[in-house]
Amino acid sequence: MAYQALYRKYRPQTFSDVVGQEHITETLKNELSSGKTVHAYLFTGTRGTGKTSCAKILARAVNCLNPADGDPCLCCDACKLSESGENTDIVEIDAASNNGVDSIRELRDLISFSPANSKYRVYIIDEVHMLSMGAFNALLKTLEEPPSHVIFILATTEVHKLPATILSRCQRFDFRRIDSEKICERIQYIAEKEGLTVTSGAATLIASAADGGMRDALSILDLCASNSKNIDEAVVESVCAMAGNDYLIELSDGIKRQDTEGCLLLLDKLHNSSVDMLRLLSELTSHFRDLMIVKTVKTGKRPIVCSTARMTALENQAESYSIKEIMYCLSVLQSAFSAMQTGNRRTEMEMAIIKLCSPSLSADTESLERRVSILENTISNMANANPAIVSAPKPTAEEEDEEIPLPEDEYTAPAPKETETAKETVAPTTATDSGITPVEQWNEIIRILKTDCPLIGGVLNDSRAFIKGQYLLIDAPNSQFRSLINSGNSYYKDSIRKAAFKVLGQTYKLGPYTTPKSNTTEDDPLKAIAERLKNFEMN
Repeated sequence: MAYQALYRKYRPQTFSDVVGQEHITETLKNELSSGKTVHAYLFTGTRGTGKTSCAKILARAVNCLNPADGDPCLCCDACKLSESGENTDIVEIDAASNNGVDSIRELRDLISFSPANSKYRVYIIDEVHMLSMGAFNALLKTLEEPPSHVIFILATTEVHKLPATILSRCQRFDFRRIDSEKICERIQYIAEKEGLTVTSGAATLIASAADGGMRDALSILDLCASNSKNIDEAVVESVCAMAGNDYLIELSDGIKRQDTEGCLLLLDKLHNSSVDMLRLLSELTSHFRDLMIVKTVKTGKRPIVCSTARMTALENQAESYSIKEIMYCLSVLQSAFSAMQTGNRRTEMEMAIIKLCSPSLSADTESLERRVSILENTISNMANANPAIVSAPKPTAEEEDEEIPLPEDEYTAPAPKETETAKETVAPTTATDSGITPVEQWNEIIRILKTDCPLIGGVLNDSRAFIKGQYLLIDAPNSQFRSLINSGNSYYKDSIRKAAFKVLGQTYKLGPYTTPKSNTTEDDPLKAIAERLKNFEMN
């Protein structure tokens, strides 16, 4: 007798045998027990979740002579005929190869005949989304009002491709991805029946690779059983050509250190070990996704399928990564997927690794943000090691917390008042006076703002900026600018600071700048400017 694959050998025979779809099987059992079956069912969900198995069980149950609580008895003549595939009243149609209008017209002509040996003629149409529009139209009327002895069961993985007219005529059941714990339990059960030894770590790895599909999980178990009767994580990784957790940790550590040479040599080692580059890309993407989850989900059960040892390794590595760096890595890896479909897989993987290790080679927003993040960390570390390196003094806690708003009706600083005791005539304040330096890169800062914050970037057209000490002084002729700044929303101020930091490499406080309209001021002009900055600083 020919060998039978595990997923076929252990295919569920009753609704009670179906794993992970209780919300569907209980409903179907209740309908069958009460005799309230409908004429058309639609089963939808990802591959390997039990759609076809439930369709076959349903076809067997509606014709069973002695059903038990909605389940087929598996002992009567009707059940035995169905199990052996000899029941001509249960017809399975593959819509992928019979998707034309002629096939559906032929089916429409046949359904008028009464069942030969059963109560119902059941038509199971698998991958129904593959039917042509003409075939859907030919099926429509029949699906709406079939003969009383006919039941249709449609199955699909892409329900969005079905016309609304078809959907409205079916009772729909959505199959979920099967929980990893239930897949592990099923694997251990089958392994015991087959005389196999599967470690818990290996079962978890198989469940992770199956991505919620029981059929895929049993197919992987079948491959592993061909390799060894004692299945551990190493066997699963070898059979599935996986990179393994250690390699992923090592590779992502190298990316964090920006060790391009070391990462490429490791990639070469993996390639020579017959690790598929597309599979490696998928696993590395999943690894950074896990880091993202560990970094952001602090309470409750994390949606990660892995062993305790791997979770500890993820937590340790996540401490060295910022969320910006993780998001950048995910963006680069996702972009590499489409390129791998047409290009050389190894070359595309190497290009992705180089981009991850050298963000300066990429000009997209994510890479620029990661470069800024690295620069910020470097400056922070230098400042902690030697405060004298930092050019601008760090504001005190009082300065950072204190909010000194601008006047509600005016952004520019008021002209200094004249006093009766002292009046002096001085030259107008200009960009070269009193240590005030024009910002030559101001147009570049505005360009960045127009991308990051288009509103504030637009109102800064034709504006000027100057630097005095730790202050960035802005002269904007657009009156809308002062309204935005005075609105109390710190988003606009923060956007200006961030854009200035990207170009100037230093964080400044913001203040107004206006050339005085009169030639008179009191006392020292430097003192007057400092007083204006003090009164109109924006935190």
